[in-house]
This record gives sequence, C-alpha cells and structure tokens, in this order.
Amino acid sequence: VQLQASGGGLVQPGESLRPSCVTSGFTLDYYPIGWFRQAPGKEREGVSCISSRAGSISYADSVKGRFTISRDADNNTVYLQMNDLKPEDSGVYYCNAGQTWGQGTQVTVSS
Repeated sequence: VQLQASGGGLVQPGESLRPSCVTSGFTLDYYPIGWFRQAPGKEREGVSCISSRAGSISYADSVKGRFTISRDADNNTVYLQMNDLKPEDSGVYYCNAGQTWGQGTQVTVSS
C-alpha cells in the first residue's frame, strides 16, 4: 500500500490549489481516504475525509465551503480542491489510508 501526494505550492491568499494523492497496492473504492495537514509547531489536523465509494464526505469547519474532496477510482487518485486559500491553510498536506501515510506536499499561502 502506497500513497503519494503532490500538487502543493506557493500561492497568494484567495488563490487555489488542487493537491492529489495517487494510491497503489489496494482498491481505492474499498477504503476511506483522509487529507490531513500540519503547520510548523502545530499538531497534525484532519482536513477532509471521503469514505469508501464516496458514500460520505466530511470537512473540518475551517475549510467548509472552500475545499472539496473527490476520488477518481479509475486513476486511483483522491483530490483536494482548495479554493480561496488563506495564510492559515499553510502547512504540509498528507493523505492517509488506515495506517498508511503519504510523504506530504507543502502548501504555502502568502502575499
């Protein structure tokens, strides 16, 4: 089981990014996938989660209305569309499936 996150970057407040998490070694539709983030000096926090077969989706209150999680089972990929980014969204973003974590992708929102 492997997860590989990419698609982070440096953007200005109000801009968008769409990190992706490419999975391998398991059938994506059978597992919930979560996105987490960790800012310097802070604990890792949950951002969004999509259940198996996209039956349910949840978001942290801080990102509701701005972030959208989706999954593409044909390409074994989970996306996190992030709009109207704020400086407090900065951090390393990780995807997770059970006990497995991806390596993280850096998101920096700064003017």
